[in-house]
Amino acid sequence: MTCRGRPKAPRRIECSPDVLYFKPRGVPLKELETVALAIEELEALRLADLEGLQQEEAAISMGISRRAFWQDLQNARRKVALALIEGKAIEITGKNLSDTE
Repeated sequence: MTCRGRPKAPRRIECSPDVLYFKPRGVPLKELETVALAIEELEALRLADLEGLQQEEAAISMGISRRAFWQDLQNARRKVALALIEGKAIEITGKNLSDTE
């Protein structure tokens, strides 16, 4: 398999969640499909939708381009919407999580 484009630039993550799974109430996790939400996608969501930063400010905060930020944000929003609409669990994943545990 060949890689497309440049390697993914490392993202600066300021906030790491205490909880790594979210799931619909009343359904055991083992019975649910899971959507993997990367820690950098969660950080993009936090900066844009919780902190209210503009795209350029958020990209600078994460140390990436506006385009890379926008792609992370769109991926995050799509995954969260999919989990909410289809009743799937959300698992927060990524390399930066091991640094905080």
